[in-house]
Amino acid sequence: MTQQPVPQQPMSQALSQELTLHCLDGRGRSLELAASFGYDPRDPYAVWITFPNPAGDVRWAMSRSTLRRGMTDPAGQGDLQAWPSIDEDGRAVVVLEFHSPDGRLVAQAHTDAVHQFLTRSLALVPAGTESDHLDLDGLVAALLGSAAQ
Repeated sequence: MTQQPVPQQPMSQALSQELTLHCLDGRGRSLELAASFGYDPRDPYAVWITFPNPAGDVRWAMSRSTLRRGMTDPAGQGDLQAWPSIDEDGRAVVVLEFHSPDGRLVAQAHTDAVHQFLTRSLALVPAGTESDHLDLDGLVAALLGSAAQ
């Protein structure tokens, strides 16, 4: 078996994009919710959605492939699901449904903004090359190091 070197990823390659999500409250009123979508090539399969909060930011992870699929088809299982839809103004949106023990949130992000974010992430790590960006030796060393303690 031939071992290939792991590409070194400069820290500056992580990206973040602010998006405004639209959600309905319990009374059916539309509310805007600020969120930040993040991607880091050192964690190439994941997309992070962060909600700023004075008590501490709330951060959700989902697979990048689930978010990509959610632009055209229902995708995801469990705590975070995504699917395409049209908002009340006729614009294409990606619906994101978050589930936690504390409740449920259904939010919409404009498809063009999600597409822009995903395009930027795919420029860093093209689809299908994610495993090339994993530091498996570092992961194994960290696991063995913590097991030895």
